[in-house]
Amino acid sequence: MTRESSCGLVREHERLDELHRNGYYIIQDPARFCFGMDAVLLSGFARAKKGERCLDLGTGTGIIPILMEAKTDGEDFTALEIQEESADMARRSVCYNHLEDRINIVTGDIKDASKLFGASSFDIVTTNPPYMIESHGLHSPSGAKAIARCEVCCTLDDVLRESAKLLKPGGRFYMVHRPFRLAEIFAKMVAYKIEPKRMKLVYPYIDKEPNMVLLEGLRGGKSRLLVEKPLIVYKEPGVYADEIYDIYGY
Repeated sequence: MTRESSCGLVREHERLDELHRNGYYIIQDPARFCFGMDAVLLSGFARAKKGERCLDLGTGTGIIPILMEAKTDGEDFTALEIQEESADMARRSVCYNHLEDRINIVTGDIKDASKLFGASSFDIVTTNPPYMIESHGLHSPSGAKAIARCEVCCTLDDVLRESAKLLKPGGRFYMVHRPFRLAEIFAKMVAYKIEPKRMKLVYPYIDKEPNMVLLEGLRGGKSRLLVEKPLIVYKEPGVYADEIYDIYGY
């Protein structure tokens, strides 16, 4: 029996994308929101040690827990997604890769995450949340792409409030976001006692402004922030920098 038949075939409108890690693949629907570089960079920035339990908030089709399982020594991985269609694709990807005993996909609302899982239940929380406060011209404010990109179903405050409740004391929080919201992000992290500990800015080109920021916070940590050397995505148009190839596993 093939992997496809053991999990149900990938549906006609979907595609199967290779992840270049452990022979893993992910099921995606091009008509919905497919994962981007930000999720891949977060999976390379986050750290999970042996025995640690990890939760991904707003997992989409499950890209972060699948890559984290491949790249880290984490014990097990749980992922929360509000859109059932995306959660279903994530579950089928988990099954396709034979990771059912390592990754659990749960359908639910980030705003209720601490009620669903219980307080202080995870060592690691990762998230690639919606970046934009408003819909910014998207035609369907309730569609899959709007939910992924804009704060339609949850806000930055929701993500940080629930993460603070979910993390064990000394637990680590990892997020990718946009630099233009850094002042707000730091203020809310500190307010919820997730102390910013590590930051890496991501630049599309060496002479351009950064368009992403990778952050690590520590629940209950003391004030001290390490700013890591920046990550440059492209050497030249169409040619990734060596570090990007390493993160992707090419």
